[in-house]
Amino acid sequence: MARLTAPDTAYHASWLEAFAEFDGAHQDGGGIEHRPDADLAGSAAFADFVDTLRRDARPETPRKPGYVPCTYLWIVEGDEFVGSLAVRHHLNEFLLNEVGHIGYSVRPSARRRGHAAGALAEALPIARGLGIDRALLTCDEDNAGSRATIEKNGGVYEDTRNGKRRYWIGTA
Repeated sequence: MARLTAPDTAYHASWLEAFAEFDGAHQDGGGIEHRPDADLAGSAAFADFVDTLRRDARPETPRKPGYVPCTYLWIVEGDEFVGSLAVRHHLNEFLLNEVGHIGYSVRPSARRRGHAAGALAEALPIARGLGIDRALLTCDEDNAGSRATIEKNGGVYEDTRNGKRRYWIGTA
């Protein structure tokens, strides 16, 4: 059974395999935008990346304009990195309209096994602990898998903005 864990260098090899599977596609919740040009194959660079993800949860951590504090978590099964999930601590205008509080990605070879739904269920109490009573989640209009994941976890559809379906989920 997959579980959420803090980013950890122990998953380096598996993370690299997953990264290759994405083949340049966006990984929501992965935090790679913090190191877009880095070669993360080296252990020192990867350790720095992991440290960056962990530090981002702290409000005092410097960040790019438009970014908010974020708790990054990894979806793992045994010693395999399966995907990533991010809990954004609050919403700015962009996050409110297009991205939401929680974003996640599951590596292509591990999809359709319930990993995203399980990770989202595990993340809702974490969001609650951050003071988020209702979490906003979004998905592309044509992403049936993500829509099912959100709805399975109690997501209530509000509207669509800029091609993104917006759902609210209570965290209690």
